[in-house]
Amino acid sequence: MALHPTAFYFGGVAFNSRNSVTFRRGNVRASGFSSLPLVSIPLSSLQCKAFSGDGLNETKDSSLVVCFGEMLIDFVPTTNGLSLAEASAFKKAPGGAPANVAVGIARLGGTSAFIGKVGEDEFGYMLANILEENNVNNEGMRFDPGARTALAFVTLKNDGEREFMFYRNPSADMLLQEDELDFNLIRKAKIFHYGSISLITEPCKSAHIAAAKAAKDAGVLLSYDPNLRLPLWSSADSAREGILSIWELADIIKISEEEISFLTKGEDPYDDAVVRKLFHPNLKMLLVTEGADGCRYYTKEFNGRVRGLKVDAVDTTGAGDAFVAGILSQLAEDLSLLQNEHRLRDALAFANACGALTVTERGAIPALPTREVVQNAILKFVA
Repeated sequence: MALHPTAFYFGGVAFNSRNSVTFRRGNVRASGFSSLPLVSIPLSSLQCKAFSGDGLNETKDSSLVVCFGEMLIDFVPTTNGLSLAEASAFKKAPGGAPANVAVGIARLGGTSAFIGKVGEDEFGYMLANILEENNVNNEGMRFDPGARTALAFVTLKNDGEREFMFYRNPSADMLLQEDELDFNLIRKAKIFHYGSISLITEPCKSAHIAAAKAAKDAGVLLSYDPNLRLPLWSSADSAREGILSIWELADIIKISEEEISFLTKGEDPYDDAVVRKLFHPNLKMLLVTEGADGCRYYTKEFNGRVRGLKVDAVDTTGAGDAFVAGILSQLAEDLSLLQNEHRLRDALAFANACGALTVTERGAIPALPTREVVQNAILKFVA
């Protein structure tokens, strides 16, 4: 498909600062356990314009994106191409896909909040402070004195691809309960974003479903990135069933080529007919990320491909989350992008650049770019 002439849409964004939130260690709820078995995992902007006819709430005057799920610490080796046992040093980097998206949106000048649970420990409070320092509303965070904040050690291959080894089961993020949710914050959102890891175990699974239902009932746009981590599930079948169990609730879904193959049990992820099988009747947009090659987009009216920026990859951690932050930050400003293919392509070019820039540094949150950095990179690429 021929590409449109290059012209990038950057809606005006007002940067909203907020009052800081102080977390006191005495005001937490206890639940869960403290044991942490080891699991090894190999892996290969602000007023919304009216958007008619889709059943979404058009009256919201906020561009708030609320991200729900896990936040953890990634330990990333300072040298690529070594196993975890061989690595001599690691960089401590905050991460967790939904939290990455929240910070990514804030870095781009948007308004975001994070809802999830961490341990009542030094890492948990560090993560809460990192959100605050990045202007992410962290009032929906909860602390668990009976479980630790999740940790992940990340092995980087020479091409920047990763393998994970998680310390969890249970970690605090798995123990968030429905009665700990900030439903007022959820209902204020323009967009509610989540993944599938929070669906793996109770009580977080029930909290996830309750939060998504509350958002849907309030007319909030629902954004879903399955973010498949297969060895965290009890089996491939349970992972496929869990991911698809909430598939038709989402308004926007972002998936990778590998996830298409997994969900369709091995069908060709580059075949548009295969991808269309995943397009449910109420879906407004399906996005397929292809790493350095950019992304594909599918709506009811049109579909196409937007090329990415070519960069030297150091660490691919957080690239998909940066892409999601890039597109959601623009949709939060103007949902009518979903109806205008030319402007949507511009927004996706911006999102592709967000993802590309993130792989040039180690870690997820530390590498997420600002809007100015993304704009400069695009201008340099065009030139």
